[in-house]
Amino acid sequence: MTTVAEAGSFGAVRAKPVLGHRLRRRSLPYLLLAPSLLLLAAFTYAPILRVAWESLYDQGHATGKSTFVGLGNYAALFADKAFGQSVVNNLIYAAGTVPLSMALALLFALAVQRATRFNAVVRALLLFPSMIPLVAAASLFFFIFLPGVGLFDYYLAKIGVRGANWLGDPDVALWSLIGITVWKNAGYYMLFYLAGLQTLPGEVLEAATIDGCNGWQRLRYVIVPLLAPTTAFVLVIALINVLTQVDHVIVLTKGGPSNSTKLVLYYIYEQAHENFAYGKAAAASLLSVSFLLAMSVFSLKTMERGTHAAS
Repeated sequence: MTTVAEAGSFGAVRAKPVLGHRLRRRSLPYLLLAPSLLLLAAFTYAPILRVAWESLYDQGHATGKSTFVGLGNYAALFADKAFGQSVVNNLIYAAGTVPLSMALALLFALAVQRATRFNAVVRALLLFPSMIPLVAAASLFFFIFLPGVGLFDYYLAKIGVRGANWLGDPDVALWSLIGITVWKNAGYYMLFYLAGLQTLPGEVLEAATIDGCNGWQRLRYVIVPLLAPTTAFVLVIALINVLTQVDHVIVLTKGGPSNSTKLVLYYIYEQAHENFAYGKAAAASLLSVSFLLAMSVFSLKTMERGTHAAS
């Protein structure tokens, strides 16, 4: 009896250190992540919650007091023709920049994937636009797009073509901004595709070549499906840039002419800092974040299903 009791007591004492070791081991990852989670909560989730709260209030211009209006700001937002125009402009802007930038990025990556000195120089030249701040790039293109005397019109005149009013024509101004964005972002997206190409299994490409696949068939049926995870990531980055890049609009057009280049983020800036409609700006911000989150999740899920289907 004494021996059995001592063994039971020894087992209980031994179980406590084992249990404590398991708790420490399981809690260690959360302790290591705690600083990052705190910063993420303080600078990402807390501001989103504050914007959601402010979207339900309307601040009076004279008194400065906030009045609860519920969904009134959202109703006023959808009734505003300028907001509808900015949404349409953003959709056109996205359709013009995202596919073209990603396609050029993939072509650039395929062209310079081999590690040679010449390709290293070409990579640097292609990456250079992404290193220029967007404000500086917009200032540069302001002189390039000057009607009649700008660099673009100068070279068009050499071949007998008359340039348009690139920033003053409502039918052309948005496409000029699309051209600037593609010029700036294609080299940046190329980096991700270069990294993705380095991870492709060489034996798969060799097998496709042995089976008689030409370059186009290898690209369509082998390379592009294998790059689906990279494409999903680049697509999310491109969607974020579509909604957050507004410096060139402020520098070049300020949303004009005739609201033809007013993007959603510039509309938010205009409502908050020029019209002092903070509730309306908060409602537009929350809708933009929600749309961006939904599109990001949808893109990643779609590409994930495509990856599984390809494998």
